[in-house]
Amino acid sequence: MTDKTALIIGASRGLGAAMAEALADTHHIIAVARTTGALEELDDRIQAKGGSATLAPMDITNTDAMATLCRGIHDRWGRLDLWVHAAIHAAPLSPANHIDAKDWKKSVDINANAVSVLIPFIAPLLGDTGQAVFFDDATARGGQFYGAYGATKAAQISLAQSWAAETQRTGPKVHILEPKPMPTATRARFFPGEARDTLTLADQEAQRLLSLL
Repeated sequence: MTDKTALIIGASRGLGAAMAEALADTHHIIAVARTTGALEELDDRIQAKGGSATLAPMDITNTDAMATLCRGIHDRWGRLDLWVHAAIHAAPLSPANHIDAKDWKKSVDINANAVSVLIPFIAPLLGDTGQAVFFDDATARGGQFYGAYGATKAAQISLAQSWAAETQRTGPKVHILEPKPMPTATRARFFPGEARDTLTLADQEAQRLLSLL
């Protein structure tokens, strides 16, 4: 049984789930996502490997729920060793002058506002020795039809970059990594019909990214 803890936000599928499974060999996983069924399936896979997980089916845009989660982590474990932020809302592709107001609000709430709340909540749990990981997606910034996703993803990464600069000497260590293209549901929304067998599998990419920490 490991005494290390890893909080994976956006753990139900794709890269988040792959990171959770890869880290389960060395960490107790605290898995956050909205989809209970997918979290339970993740837990089954982690347990089959001999690991352990705590499931937290929550909406990260609910500030009270995130405060409760972080207080619970503090009360039970006292700290976090690693935070991996893989939650993202991929709004439908749209010209900038046709972005749906609901899609824009959801993108801002999930991709930017939630992170601005989570950083001050989670930073004390990480202390000066923990690590945080964010995933950039530079191909979407300024690209045609990526307005809602690209703008709010850029806001998220800008927050992470500022935090990384501010904590360079004091910790926690903040990593901003750029994954290779993977056959995830998010990518399928942006590239329908793409040959998925040419892409890097999420579990392989998780191992590569973890090697960079």
